[in-house]
Amino acid sequence: MDPLVEYSNISYIQSELHDNFHNFDIYIPKQYGIRNTPGEQPRGSLPPLVCFIHGGAWRSEDKLDHAEMARRLVIVTGYAVAVPNYRLSPRETTEANAIRHPEHAKDVLCFLKFILAWGGPEGINVYDPNRLCLMGHSCSAHILSSIFFEATQGEDPLRPPLELLKNTKAIITSEGIYDIDLLLSSFPSYKAWFIEAAFGRRSSYHDVSVTKMTPRVECHHLQWLIVHSKGDTLIDEAQSEAMYQHLLHNVTHVTKNFEELKEEHNAILAGEEFVKIVGQYILDKIPPST
Repeated sequence: MDPLVEYSNISYIQSELHDNFHNFDIYIPKQYGIRNTPGEQPRGSLPPLVCFIHGGAWRSEDKLDHAEMARRLVIVTGYAVAVPNYRLSPRETTEANAIRHPEHAKDVLCFLKFILAWGGPEGINVYDPNRLCLMGHSCSAHILSSIFFEATQGEDPLRPPLELLKNTKAIITSEGIYDIDLLLSSFPSYKAWFIEAAFGRRSSYHDVSVTKMTPRVECHHLQWLIVHSKGDTLIDEAQSEAMYQHLLHNVTHVTKNFEELKEEHNAILAGEEFVKIVGQYILDKIPPST
């Protein structure tokens, strides 16, 4: 018997386009996802919700690429796991079709606002919206950090609602991009490959590097876990170390795990060890009931 129930292609924005970029999938432990009576609600307290935001250099990947990882995470934690899509920067970018930062993050913020009020499919509450854990891999580590950090200058287009800041209890980032100028010093070819498409052509990316931003004061309660694999050749450990040091000086609760994983950048998501590490962290920091 399957231990979980899945719902696919749920729209998180009101749009006539019905495009897949604004859909998400949710994987639910069976005891919360099925009711004998229509509208029947589960007995006892609801579990937290884990949201995994995919990577892909702001230009590729899909929520379905991470379905197996999400299923394993449901089994390990017993919590519902949601995986959204968001708009991607075109591989051949022109001024007419460009999708640049902060547009990707705006989509993720729309998704997060949606799940605060949604509760679950078909009128069934399957998670506690007051207890959220957010996960970002590769470029989505930058996306999530951009939402939860203050903009360095000018307007603040990603200011999240206070409810989201309060209800998010933990953020886990893996193989993340945080300091773009530092990244380009290690991998100069990345500028033409995907940075210019996502951020535009410029001499410095200081103002969009999250290591130059300050965490929002409303979420200093957040627990942060920064994960990096020794086997990652696409994003170097200097990125994660820079973020870890930045958080050490700005937040109360931050942990790093740079030693246990040995796989390549995306291969860690297919392995059992990653789910074991993050699953145990989630259970420790956001237990099943409070």
